[in-house]
Amino acid sequence: MRQRPVVVITGGTAGVGRALARAYARRGWRVAVLARGRAGLTATAAEVARLGGEPLPLRADVAEAGQVFTSAEAVMERWGRIDLWINNAMVTVFGPAERATPEEYARVTSVTYLGTVHGTLAALRHMRPQDGGTILQIGSALAYRSIPLQAAYCAAKAAVRGFTDSLRSELLHDQSRIRLTMAQLPAVDTPQFDWARTHVHGRPQPVPPIHTPEAVAEAVVAAARSAPREIWIGGPSMQAILGTMVAPGWMDRMMARKAWDSQIGPGKARADNLMEPVERDMGAAGRFGDEASDSVLSLSGPTTRTGLAAGGLLLAGAALATAAILARRRDP
Repeated sequence: MRQRPVVVITGGTAGVGRALARAYARRGWRVAVLARGRAGLTATAAEVARLGGEPLPLRADVAEAGQVFTSAEAVMERWGRIDLWINNAMVTVFGPAERATPEEYARVTSVTYLGTVHGTLAALRHMRPQDGGTILQIGSALAYRSIPLQAAYCAAKAAVRGFTDSLRSELLHDQSRIRLTMAQLPAVDTPQFDWARTHVHGRPQPVPPIHTPEAVAEAVVAAARSAPREIWIGGPSMQAILGTMVAPGWMDRMMARKAWDSQIGPGKARADNLMEPVERDMGAAGRFGDEASDSVLSLSGPTTRTGLAAGGLLLAGAALATAAILARRRDP
């Protein structure tokens, strides 16, 4: 009898990570979830079991390499294999770059970038001997196109992309059968906009168009199955990435004009999860459900003939399309 495959998801109790835990549970996978908060782990494990998966909740802070390695050992002890490792955990600081403290920059870097490094190293420890498995990094269009008010997060995601590209070359050099891919995400309706540390008056909000975590999770599942070099999820991601490639200076100026106020909504910030977990079950979705689309486009970068053709078309309209997207929320 064939064993059920095993997926490990860091940051798997909220947002896209929670939607991924649900998606793999519905497919009957064994689902290990790493997170700091007990409430989220308990709720996610119960949901995975209810949906048909086999859960393994593991309390860990991905900024601590030892905790990640110990979690990987627990997965191997329980199930004897790791087929897919998804590095999804993140934290952020929202506001002008100079208002964030060095300690806040260090924490965002430790979780969002080094947490991905730790997860990747843990996965490699167990995938190398079996010469197989897939590692998937959850990235962002902001890994290519930085925007104001998110300097720490943009820098961390760009670092993940650099690390991943370097490791990919090493795996190719070794003729390894381990697959490595990165998914660059668009704006998603997740709880991060409710528990991000904030240095502005108001509450953070994503730049539309916004997508549901379920739609994005399904695109990520497809990417994990085919493991392209990189996948761009959502039309806005494609436009931002390609727009930056063709006209970076113009994009800088346009972002300065349009991407500030569009990210600040009414209301007051709540308790944040930067240093300590928020001990409640946040689920997958945030507060933007009425605006979120449950369908999403994806493109496996300029690595296929289809990608090249689509990329050429998108290059032609990227600047205008991106400007229109950013103007929607600001203009009356």
